[in-house]
Amino acid sequence: MNNETSQKIKVLLEMRPALDGFAGIPQEVRLLFSGLRKIESLDVEGMIQTPHKVLARGTMDNDGYFTKKLSPARKINRYSRVIVSLTDKPKRNMVDSLLDDVKKQLASIKLFLMTELGLGRVKLTRFESGSFKDFTWRALFEKTLPIADFDLVSSADHRICSMPWHTMHKVGLSSLSITSTPKYPVLDTKGIDILIGQTPYPARVDRNTVLIIRYHDAIPVLMPHTISDKVLHQSTHFFALMSNVKSGAWFACVSEATRQDLIMLFPEAADHSVTIYNMISAHYFNEHSAFERIPKIIRSRLYESDLSKKIDLLPKFSGFEQKERFYQQALGDTNFKYLLIVSTIEPRKNHTRLLAAWEALNSDVDPDIKLIVVGTLGWDHSFITNAFRQWIDRGQLFMLNAVPAPDLRVLYRNAAATVCPSLGEGFDFSGVESMRCGGITIASDIPVHREIYEDAAEYFDPYTTLSLVKTLKKVLYEPDAPQVQERMRQRGADVSLRYLPEKILPQWERFLKNVTVNK
Repeated sequence: MNNETSQKIKVLLEMRPALDGFAGIPQEVRLLFSGLRKIESLDVEGMIQTPHKVLARGTMDNDGYFTKKLSPARKINRYSRVIVSLTDKPKRNMVDSLLDDVKKQLASIKLFLMTELGLGRVKLTRFESGSFKDFTWRALFEKTLPIADFDLVSSADHRICSMPWHTMHKVGLSSLSITSTPKYPVLDTKGIDILIGQTPYPARVDRNTVLIIRYHDAIPVLMPHTISDKVLHQSTHFFALMSNVKSGAWFACVSEATRQDLIMLFPEAADHSVTIYNMISAHYFNEHSAFERIPKIIRSRLYESDLSKKIDLLPKFSGFEQKERFYQQALGDTNFKYLLIVSTIEPRKNHTRLLAAWEALNSDVDPDIKLIVVGTLGWDHSFITNAFRQWIDRGQLFMLNAVPAPDLRVLYRNAAATVCPSLGEGFDFSGVESMRCGGITIASDIPVHREIYEDAAEYFDPYTTLSLVKTLKKVLYEPDAPQVQERMRQRGADVSLRYLPEKILPQWERFLKNVTVNK
């Protein structure tokens, strides 16, 4: 290691969420990794771990000292096996599945005993990306980052945590049968100055390592009725958070509203928490895009079915010709308006409120206005998708999935409005992305939206359909609507500037230097 590198702050960023999804926390993790890699004073690596899979080991820092030195070919083979363990398909038969379950149970028991008796740490092994740039780019970064970032992120090395994330949570929760406070495993972070974990992290770190939690929201504790796997999700969040606070971790909260929720739960975290907003991807900017592209984007990104949830989301057609006639009739008129919502389809996002308001608007004001829903199916979604069904069959509501940022930019720009109706959020990217693209944002009147969007959005009460209908009419149909929209676009352009990387990264650099100096 040369002198310049040795003086840099060594940062390890948890990458687990980046292996999944387009938006939300996965998006923020990719943007943060890319951003931190651009800061000259930092030496940034990622930590790869999965929720449930036991990963193959990479190489050890001391390979060649206490063991036979690995040849370049054997090193590459180690890294290749890590990729296989990450991407391997589900077990082919009952025996393979049983053996995998036994392996996980044994790992869990071993880790529990090791943690309780203080006999060891969870080891991190190395993954050198030089020969595997295609994998790191497509598996971790491609869904969010522009191709200009390819060299910056795909060549970055990573550490492998072979122990599954849920297993570490399980060990911490199991310790509650012995003590009143959870005891989580210790991660071997020797030589690392800072570990940044995403959401409450189920581990302790080396005494010379600063643990920073990128805290997105307290929803699993404050709105547990809206989350998936309610018992497990609420418990893992709360007790890992308790452990992080007790261990003296720092919290980089994505909004001041989120920080205040953290302090309400744990007042002692006040002096160890800061607010650093999320960054917006370079994909989102204001450009002229022809409305004629919208039907093509809709057709190519339709959420056709979800086999894992056993649901079909398209109308039933007798053949290709009927299908083509249907979409030609539904999308052939390029003068139609549409409302846009971009979020996971789950109860907290309040899709049914938007649907009810859109139905009223469609019935009483504008029979040609359509509704475009972009997002993956989450949990407890059936009553939402059932409500969508009749409108999907009529060609007035379209569900889209896996929409790449360039297409989403066009949807934001041409929407009559992007609606953010959520009942609770930590940040909410979609409203700011809409503003960056020159779109109109209408948002639920919750503290985080008021904080992030300020006066660039129009607000409504998320618990009453009438409030949203009135707001939509004001922005879209009143005599002074063009003036209202122009003001919103101008303010949106100004407000969204504060979430660009050049505004956010200096805050991260100051914060990381500060916690390192004072550790």
